Amino acid sequence: MIKDLLDRVIEKRPTTLRFDGRILYLLDDTELVRGQLYDGQDVVLTNELRENLRDQISTDEITPAYICFFYDETLGDFPYLGLRTTTRATGETEYPVTRHAVRDGGFVCSVAGKRRGKGSSREASPYAELHAGIKVVVAESIERIYNENCQNLGVLTTNDFSIIARIESGDEIALSEFTEGKDEITRQIIEYGGLFEFNVARLQGKVTIPVTAALEAGPSKSRPMTLAEKIFARHLVTDAKQGATGVAWVQPGDAGFFRTDIRFSHEYVTPMASIFFEDKVGKDAKVVDPDSILFFRDHLTFLSKVMSQERIEEGLLDVANELEVKQREFSVKQGVTLYGEQMGHQLGSQAICHSKILESYAEPGMLIIGTDSHTPHAGAIGAVAFGVGTTAIFNSWITQDVRVEVPPSFKVIISGTPASNVTAKDYMLEILRHPYIRDGHAIGQIIEYAGPAVEALGVDERATMANMAAEVGAFTGIIAADEKSIDFMVAERGMDRARAEKLVEGMQSDPGAEYVKVIEIDASSIRPMAALPNDPGNGVFIDDLGSEPIRIDIAYAGSCTAGKKEDMDMYARVFADADEQGLRVHPDVKVFIQCGSTEVREYCREQGYLDLFTRMGAEFIEPGCGACIAAGPGVTTSPDQVSMSSQNRNFPGRSGPGNLYLGSPYSVAASAVAGHVTSWTPGRKFEQLRPRKLSTV
Repeated sequence: MIKDLLDRVIEKRPTTLRFDGRILYLLDDTELVRGQLYDGQDVVLTNELRENLRDQISTDEITPAYICFFYDETLGDFPYLGLRTTTRATGETEYPVTRHAVRDGGFVCSVAGKRRGKGSSREASPYAELHAGIKVVVAESIERIYNENCQNLGVLTTNDFSIIARIESGDEIALSEFTEGKDEITRQIIEYGGLFEFNVARLQGKVTIPVTAALEAGPSKSRPMTLAEKIFARHLVTDAKQGATGVAWVQPGDAGFFRTDIRFSHEYVTPMASIFFEDKVGKDAKVVDPDSILFFRDHLTFLSKVMSQERIEEGLLDVANELEVKQREFSVKQGVTLYGEQMGHQLGSQAICHSKILESYAEPGMLIIGTDSHTPHAGAIGAVAFGVGTTAIFNSWITQDVRVEVPPSFKVIISGTPASNVTAKDYMLEILRHPYIRDGHAIGQIIEYAGPAVEALGVDERATMANMAAEVGAFTGIIAADEKSIDFMVAERGMDRARAEKLVEGMQSDPGAEYVKVIEIDASSIRPMAALPNDPGNGVFIDDLGSEPIRIDIAYAGSCTAGKKEDMDMYARVFADADEQGLRVHPDVKVFIQCGSTEVREYCREQGYLDLFTRMGAEFIEPGCGACIAAGPGVTTSPDQVSMSSQNRNFPGRSGPGNLYLGSPYSVAASAVAGHVTSWTPGRKFEQLRPRKLSTV
């Protein structure tokens, strides 16, 4: 395999570029978007227009989940089909982009506001834009994974709005304007037109790999490091040919390739990555170290339960099912472990990918990459785990490493004693509404959670916080390893305690480690929270929602974020309280409880929770991603439906067309009983709403 790559002819892009095409402004104005797409209208960038650019465009809006069933150039038919805009005359929300519209419009550049590309790490989004003709992406700020995916595919990105006028004028633009300020490796990836091309040149010895400050300074100098920096220092590749890794220290801005301990992907991504691998490397090529690679069938096992008849007739279910087949065939061919559907069960996976990584694989000090934005889940026990795109994972199958510019870290310290009904999810909703996060300052940084209130959490609750680093827009989230990490590895995996203690040694940040920001939160000031629809950063205290109850139609309790053992304990605690009061799930509410793995399901069986859930009127679902990605029971089916969910994000269309509120496991279970968005307090009587005269469910 390597010999064939060494013989490839790899050339850089031209040093100047000219772009022939139109500019597409992604605006919160239905008429202006439609005018650009269907009437050939070219708008002028004014201050007023710039104020109207859509902020917070997620990858769910660029390529809604059902579009990701495709994994080839067909994706170019679909970019922005989930883009949400407002019709000024009526105030109504609409979705003005249709299939083929972007490609047929002759657009070469796409422009948006803040935090473009937030959410899922789906490389399908820039891939769809690329094959629709988009060569340049301009935005005020761009999320880390999306930006990296663009670079890896050869899509140029910039925050410089002056580029737009020069594209419109047909000017030649120096490639260096897109590489200015980038680290040495990123600059060269852009110059070579993508990560694979750069990696081939790297194997051929044509590229420059920067020397970190530690290597330049020699052993005489050192610096205090954060936990994440310690892990990066251990994993820095210092000699690719000899396989040597490790330096004394790293600092933010150090760029290099880092040896991975675990690489995983799921059925939304593995097929596209396998096609890249077979097309670019060879049909008979073998991945490097298959024992450290894992595949998962976890996202789409319940899809047939919720896909509309219209889409089934369009053939989309068949297209989606091909993903599973392609992944399974590739896993057999490569000798890679696949966690697939459960034997003897009609639906459901063995485990959600990052749930299983934490349960069975992650260790303090590991470096883990996965093709899911919630890969940081494993940061709960002191591992650096982060999401990557399709191109990055397929390149890691060749090299076993991943390129990183060591990010700066910021710390969130949570002190004080929380109320008994306040959880890690409430902490996260409080963090997500902080201006530092809402305004995009945390993009690409590492969030380290610390303080007495964090230390008091069990590993499952810590995983909720690490997991939702994705919603922060952070590179990853991490929590220092400690005695609870040891207990977790011993109890959950049967690990020898002495080995677990050894793994935890030194897996804490040094005194004097540098942080770009420290945010301090008093846990005693937090009350149970809910995020209002359309963004997890829309957090409010539930008791501030107003006197008029917000009726719900669906309560979804689960997903990777809230399908762990401690989460199940919380659902059970609330339902047991309601059971003692003689209450059941509200008759107007459909309740779904979905666990993250078969281990969690068996825990529920042993604890008697399955019987309790059934008695209360909740439907227990086998493991899988499900409603969180509009691919399982628990999705809304009409815009007027309301759901209360313990999942991690509620972007437009994420779980159906209805209004989706986020809350803790306690609050979701309490809302299911009460019939409206509410919190739970131990011993307090439930205030159950009267049933509707005509249920909308």
